[in-house]
Amino acid sequence: MAVNKMLLEAYLKKLKMPQAAKVYESMAREAVDNSLDYEEYLLGVVEQEIHQRENNRIQRGIRQAAFPVIKTLENFDFKVIPSLNKPKVLKLMQGDYIRKKENIILVGNSGVGKTHIAIALGYEACRQGFKVKFYTAAGLINELLAAQQEYRLSRLEKQWLTPHVVILDELGYIPFSKTGAELLFQFCSARYERGSLIITTNLEFPKWTEVLGDEQMTAALLDRLTHNAHILNINGESFRFRQALAKQSNNV
Repeated sequence: MAVNKMLLEAYLKKLKMPQAAKVYESMAREAVDNSLDYEEYLLGVVEQEIHQRENNRIQRGIRQAAFPVIKTLENFDFKVIPSLNKPKVLKLMQGDYIRKKENIILVGNSGVGKTHIAIALGYEACRQGFKVKFYTAAGLINELLAAQQEYRLSRLEKQWLTPHVVILDELGYIPFSKTGAELLFQFCSARYERGSLIITTNLEFPKWTEVLGDEQMTAALLDRLTHNAHILNINGESFRFRQALAKQSNNV
């Protein structure tokens, strides 16, 4: 019996089935107690391995997405942002926009939950098996500028299409240099109809020229980004401002 156990565990290790190796003994006892046949027992062990692999894949995808924090819709209060179309957001969570390579643009003043919604969409996309990458707009441009200076931009371009979804957060908070704006245009143009973008911005579209600098380039970029895009206008009182007021009231 000891030899059989050692062989079985060695074979499961060689087959790269760690979860099966972990549960086969306890599930064997359960199979005996519940009078399960061999096929039912084997099915149960294999299902455990499949479920664990799926969970590992999801967790790996979430780590690779590089979210600054994990956000879901479970702790988002739609009632305080009546301008946000909740049924629309819930429908987007199903992921059809990714399959159609469509964009989502969340427009609204600071602190209303744009980043929360964007991360929640990205998190759900990871759970559905899609590859996601999170950037701040400034962070992405800094990465592109560094790649250009180090003559590896062409190599980086090949990676632009790897994620099914790229989240571009806080576009509009910091004006970009001419080169930075051009690189952002290049990045977004490369993904046009090849992968989805989720963009959060505090600027209405007519004001995008303030951060991109060039009217013609801004118009061309908006033309690509808004084509078949889902545009969500989110305006209301800042969550952070309300929390600060509530904390102040509690301290009085």
